[in-house]
Amino acid sequence: MQAHGPNTLQAVKSTAWYTVLVRQFTDVLIFILMVAAVISLAVGEVTDAIVIAIILVLNGVLGFVQEWKAEQAIAALQRMLAPQAAVLRDGLEQNVEASGLVPGDVVLLDAGDRVPADLRLVQAPNLKVDESSLTGESLPMTKTVAPVAPEAVLAERTSMVWMGTEVTDGRARGVVVATGMSTEFGRIAELTQTIGQEQTPLQRRLSVVGKQLGILAVSVSAIVVILGVLTGKPLLEMFLTGVSLAVAVVPEGLPAVVTITLALGIRAMVRRNALLRRLQAAETLGAASVICTDKTGTLTQNQMTLQRVWLPAQEITITGVGHEPNGSFEVDGQSVAPRAYPDLLAILGTGLVCNNARIHQDGEGWHPVGDPTETALVVAAYKAGLNTETPGQIESEISFNSSRKRMTIIERRPDSLTAHVKGAPEVVLERSTRILDDSTITGTA
Repeated sequence: MQAHGPNTLQAVKSTAWYTVLVRQFTDVLIFILMVAAVISLAVGEVTDAIVIAIILVLNGVLGFVQEWKAEQAIAALQRMLAPQAAVLRDGLEQNVEASGLVPGDVVLLDAGDRVPADLRLVQAPNLKVDESSLTGESLPMTKTVAPVAPEAVLAERTSMVWMGTEVTDGRARGVVVATGMSTEFGRIAELTQTIGQEQTPLQRRLSVVGKQLGILAVSVSAIVVILGVLTGKPLLEMFLTGVSLAVAVVPEGLPAVVTITLALGIRAMVRRNALLRRLQAAETLGAASVICTDKTGTLTQNQMTLQRVWLPAQEITITGVGHEPNGSFEVDGQSVAPRAYPDLLAILGTGLVCNNARIHQDGEGWHPVGDPTETALVVAAYKAGLNTETPGQIESEISFNSSRKRMTIIERRPDSLTAHVKGAPEVVLERSTRILDDSTITGTA
């Protein structure tokens, strides 16, 4: 630990509350309003000074509240991420804080685990890993222990698993080769921290408007004062007139209107589960006109739902989306009972048994563990009520691979021994001797 440091990514230092507050007043328009308030107070226009000061305070408080709430929410999310890792130490399996991992540790992985560090795999039976957060590949990657060429790109290093990715299927054992900022995710984090801050389009436009208003106010005031003095007016009187004109030119309500508009935009984004740290980010996101991508599963929720089942006699539609097992079964728009279709229950039952994915419920709803396609089959079986049945004993499993193109589970029950198979249609049909016909089981595949 002393030699390599903690296995954590160095986060950008959190912003102090007073920094967030001061940031609300570092704007050209705000500065002009401050000057206008001071001048108004100096020349005796107390009412104008008070009105401007109230606008400044309300604007600052509103912006501070929105940005500080975002800062606190981000900090809360970081506190929630305190992952554990299963390791082999002194010949015993034990759970430790992932932050305490060092190169050379042997880490054990199972389906649903998040990889705690960069690992070189030494055992990887049926291992698949979701690397979309790192490589952009929306489909889980199959991993092996076979070495790859040193020049292989990140997505093709099948003997490695990377910190922050998630195991969707299988299990593995790997040796830690990099931790913290030395991992691939650490390199990305380091790059993001070296990027300089730029003004948003709104900030640039307001800056231009503020400078133009400032130049206009000073110019008009100077011209009025000069013309008044040349026509014989008292200098003090013309000076006060010029100051009044300068204050009148500044739109006191503009900063408050802009801040309120951005705050409403952020509230709308929060309702859609988007967290924005700065008010200006809402406008910047709105200014985006083109988004280029070729990774559908990465940008979407990466959820799949089984919606239709084709049986020999008819087509059945399954309603409901997402991972919550709530939905109905319909034929030609009319709701039907799944129990009335033994062949439907048979195919959904095989999808449930011949599967390594699962779903579970907590206080925040239903959550998947495993491949999205596998999870969709589990949810559909739950909708049919198959999760209430007592499962049989799994005798053996032959996992899906690129050569077999099918997965096989041998299930033993008190009165039967069944081979459940799912895979590519052409492969399964080629090995089938009988089919389900007219909702009656006449054989097995």
